[in-house]
Amino acid sequence: MKMKKISVIGTGCALLALVLLGCGESESPNKENISPPVARGNIPALIDLGRTFCIPCKLMAPILEEMKKEYEGRLYVEFIDVGDNPEAGRKYRINMIPTQIFLDASGKELYRHVGFFAKEDILKKWKELGIEFKKGQ
Repeated sequence: MKMKKISVIGTGCALLALVLLGCGESESPNKENISPPVARGNIPALIDLGRTFCIPCKLMAPILEEMKKEYEGRLYVEFIDVGDNPEAGRKYRINMIPTQIFLDASGKELYRHVGFFAKEDILKKWKELGIEFKKGQ
């Protein structure tokens, strides 16, 4: 009985998060140009949308910080808390968190991923998309 209550509560919380984010739209990627809220120059961008208390989001934080420093000037990296910025959740059509959005230098969405994404997998995806980041370049 206890597990049913936990499951129901968890499902209710997930549904509440979707309602609060205003997410009922299609999951298909936005192929339009979508520039991040901060000017990023003419470089590709990795935008991670989530919440600071979400466990997978917390696991992503050190990866994003490391990439932000390691690829400075070659890759724009930004975390957006959709609780503090619900408009970004709507703009990027976020259905689940964390969501990572890969943008080319012009702001066109190339790919999106939902959930935890390891650094090696992020770099592998960039390479598949035709953009390779080497250390110390």
